[in-house]
Amino acid sequence: MSMLKGTRLALALGLSTLAAAPMAAEAADELKPVVFSLDFIPLGRHAPWYAAVEEGFFAEEGLDVTIIPSQGTAQVMQAIASGTAQFGFVDLPGVVLAQAGGTDIEMISVNYQKSPYAIFSLANGGDVQDIAQIEGLSLGSGAGSITPKVIGGFMSQNGLSASSLEIVNVAPPARASALLSGQVPAIEFFVMAKPGLEKAAKEAGTELRTFLLADNGLELYSNGIGALGSYLDENPDVAEGFVRAAMRGWKFTLDNPEKAADHIVKNVDGLDHDVVLAEIEVVRNLAVTDDVKEHGLGWFSPEKMKTGVEFVIDNVGVDGTAPEAGSIYRSEFLPEPAILP
Repeated sequence: MSMLKGTRLALALGLSTLAAAPMAAEAADELKPVVFSLDFIPLGRHAPWYAAVEEGFFAEEGLDVTIIPSQGTAQVMQAIASGTAQFGFVDLPGVVLAQAGGTDIEMISVNYQKSPYAIFSLANGGDVQDIAQIEGLSLGSGAGSITPKVIGGFMSQNGLSASSLEIVNVAPPARASALLSGQVPAIEFFVMAKPGLEKAAKEAGTELRTFLLADNGLELYSNGIGALGSYLDENPDVAEGFVRAAMRGWKFTLDNPEKAADHIVKNVDGLDHDVVLAEIEVVRNLAVTDDVKEHGLGWFSPEKMKTGVEFVIDNVGVDGTAPEAGSIYRSEFLPEPAILP
């Protein structure tokens, strides 16, 4: 597992003399500590958050941001609900499920305009390149994963039989080998796994096929910044500053991927610079859409939010009271003027 070496921004940027030390200490006292939880261990896809720290964007908003890892959506939600983190990289399905369970987490930006759900196969295996090929497919997935439910809902929307999808229980660490060895004709993973799988397929003498649901009609927002509604009520200026600095980090990363890769590699042990660059390009496809080019990074449509909430309720299902779409998000913390990619 990659381990964090350091996630806090040095507060005395550019101050090299001993005489400046008291001034640096005074500046440090004025910064408000904030914890941000990733959705997983730090990987190349998370470069924008580290860029925002290292480039001083959070500090310019008066924030001293610490980035912590997690082991998935549920853990991010727990960190936010318990106050361990003030902000987290949450996804829309997770927020719907959390609110249904009584946890008042709201989204204040959407960074992945496209959902990262992908079906991977090999040219000499499942060779999935069209939606019709999903019907009757044997798919390596994990017990408890909501992804098969998302895929099933996507199939139903397109007139296919969701019940025809055969789920083969394969733990995430074993999925790549199960695919490459032919144990299963296809697996599901987030699309960020594409660079590694593509390399492995090439070494095995074949080609990887990537079927990204979002590029084939799935209208479902995914990850963005989330926080407790009560925290947002009490700290609107912090939330506004955090989102603005984060979106600047995203813009910096998209404009300067090499430098952004340097920043995260500096902070996280075990990351490969080239793999980080490849993941940045994958998330670029998720983050930069025509809507974002027009309205700015982090922007979202209330109509598409409503569509996404209804999709989750209808296809993933909720325990408890299904939330109204309007309770899932707040848009007042998005930057003005918008930060365009």
